[in-house]
Amino acid sequence: MQEEGLQPDRVTLGGVLNACVSVVALKEGRDTHERIIQRGWESDVFLMSSLVDMYAKSGSMEDACNALKKMPSCDVVTLDAMIFGYAKCGQGQKALELFQQMQQEGLQPTHHFCGCAEFMCQFNFT
Repeated sequence: MQEEGLQPDRVTLGGVLNACVSVVALKEGRDTHERIIQRGWESDVFLMSSLVDMYAKSGSMEDACNALKKMPSCDVVTLDAMIFGYAKCGQGQKALELFQQMQQEGLQPTHHFCGCAEFMCQFNFT
C-alpha cells in the first residue's frame, strides 16, 4: 500500500493494530503507534482503544497504561482490555482495582469481563 504511495487512514491503522495482536508483533504495533503520533491522531478514541488493546494483549502493560492516559476519554471496552491485560500478565490485584474503579464510575463491564474474571479465579490471581 505504502509502496504505491497510498497513506493508511485511521481505519487501516486500527486493522494493523489488530493484526499485530494476532501475530504478537509488538514492534510493528509500536511502529503503528508512531504513525498515529506523527499524524496527530492521538485524540482518536477508536485508534487509541485499539492501541491499548494491542499493548495489553501483547503483555506490554506499561505501554497500554501510557496509551490509556493519553486518551481524551475511554469506554468500557478499553477498560476491559486493560483488565484482561493485567490478568493475563498475572497482575490480578491491578485488574481488580481497575474493575472496582469502573464500578465506582457506574460503568458496567462487557461480557468479555466474565471470561477474564473466570481466568483470574482459575489461576488464583487475586
